[in-house]
Amino acid sequence: MQQADIKEKYIPRFLLLYKQEIIPQMKKKFGYNNDLEVPHLLKICVNMGLGEAVGDAKIVEKAAADLALIVGQKPKITRARKPISNFKIRKDMAIGCCVTLRKAMMYEFLDRLIGIAIPRIRDFRGLSSRSFDGTGNYTFGLTEQSIFPELNLDKIERAQGMDITINTSAITDEEAKELLLLFGFPFRR
Repeated sequence: MQQADIKEKYIPRFLLLYKQEIIPQMKKKFGYNNDLEVPHLLKICVNMGLGEAVGDAKIVEKAAADLALIVGQKPKITRARKPISNFKIRKDMAIGCCVTLRKAMMYEFLDRLIGIAIPRIRDFRGLSSRSFDGTGNYTFGLTEQSIFPELNLDKIERAQGMDITINTSAITDEEAKELLLLFGFPFRR
């Protein structure tokens, strides 16, 4: 017997949730005729802007290592395209890091974000439902990376925020909001 026969292909929990529960509910609510018409997640982009990296290059390396632990994928170091003298930025200076998650990694990160990280935010009252861009994409910011359990709190030198963008195939914001609500997104009432 081959090893491929023994192993079952791993399917993320949120992908199963989408296929088994979300698609039928979205078809019922919006009247889609086909499963392929139902909006789905395209990608999740996580971005850390590091303005303080102008003075110390090790800040970028530390932030990239933290981001790699959080999302499970190596981030790309973003560099300045042009110099800005008021901010002491030179061309090609490292000023941030970002990562784009797709497929299984995207669903795993979303599962950990909704189930573990967001409930750990102090005095959390829900995410704003006004952060949609008009074409079905949702962006929100987190003020510190310490809400993720993958990071050791003793080794965090400084609080670093991040922006998270969830890109969907939805045409309207209403469809995208309903999709995220069915995944369990905690929007403010």
